[in-house]
Amino acid sequence: MLVDGINTRSIDYNNDYTVSIIDQTLLPHNLEIKVIKNLDDSIIAIKDMMVRGAPLIGVTASYGMTLAIKDNPSDENIYSAFEKLVNTRPTAVDLKWALENLMKKILPINKNDRFDYSWQLSKSLLEDSVQQCSDIGDHGLNLIKNIKKNKVNILTHCNAGWLACVDWGTALAPIYKAYDYGIDVHVWVDETRPRSQGASLTCWELNKHGIPNTLIVDNAGGHLMQKGEVDMCLVGSDRTASNGDVCNKIGTYMKALCAFDNNIPFYVALPESTIDFKLEYGVNNINIEERSTKEISHIKGVDNNGNINVVKIVDKDNNILNPGFDVTPNKYVSKLITNKGVCEASTNGIKGLFNEKY
Repeated sequence: MLVDGINTRSIDYNNDYTVSIIDQTLLPHNLEIKVIKNLDDSIIAIKDMMVRGAPLIGVTASYGMTLAIKDNPSDENIYSAFEKLVNTRPTAVDLKWALENLMKKILPINKNDRFDYSWQLSKSLLEDSVQQCSDIGDHGLNLIKNIKKNKVNILTHCNAGWLACVDWGTALAPIYKAYDYGIDVHVWVDETRPRSQGASLTCWELNKHGIPNTLIVDNAGGHLMQKGEVDMCLVGSDRTASNGDVCNKIGTYMKALCAFDNNIPFYVALPESTIDFKLEYGVNNINIEERSTKEISHIKGVDNNGNINVVKIVDKDNNILNPGFDVTPNKYVSKLITNKGVCEASTNGIKGLFNEKY
């Protein structure tokens, strides 16, 4: 997507067999490119959330494995790299899927050929991700076109744009397509505490594309829905069960409940790599990552002198719980928007698009 008129991706490969990423922990105040040179660099990038979002984590992990193979193509090192990478972020299914898919193709071949083949496979995964997100955008655009209003107000949660993928994004892809098509769209952006991905990332990338948006606190969505100021909700997914239960950023479930109560469509956009076809259902059946308590007790911002500072906002003795995700039952999901089309959030709906996976 465009950043100051320049086509930019969240991750890209270099001719010297390194990988460049946008360090998203520094946005929106600084746009800085970091270079991943080895397995350890990729692990740090994923764990510290320099990269985040299920599709992007999967691509980054694939390159991390590839760089591990570059240093040592042995079976032992590949299995070791897998364990290190798969434990960086346990909830998002794309990460494990990308690694397992890579290993299945790499392990049977000669050790001397593994790096070159792995590099090509990772490049293909990256480009496939771009195409899948573009396809999601096309399918979602049709849903936006069906809203016959002069201006379409869309509420989104967290960041499911190109920063969470490679390009286009998932939940934001239909919005980009709609804006480029000429539809007057406006986006309500949840700040998405505690890491504020909506405030720091979604607003930033929408602004760079020129799409009108308004930042709101996480608890304002229901109020706006009651007032008739939301025409649809559009979110992403970190893991979707085969029955259509959706695991996404904490707070998604509450938005789905509000949308359901106000008869507002609640759409979830995702590539097929985010569907866990082996997972029968999602509620109370997904390992929910618990993140550092400092994400809640402290907050980062820019002071009047332009310096980035972190300040504490709670009493030192407070107990803190910080689950990173929640699960929205399929009955609250209006439709799933996938790279293969739109379907019901149900086993039969998903099976209708991805029968070969069953």
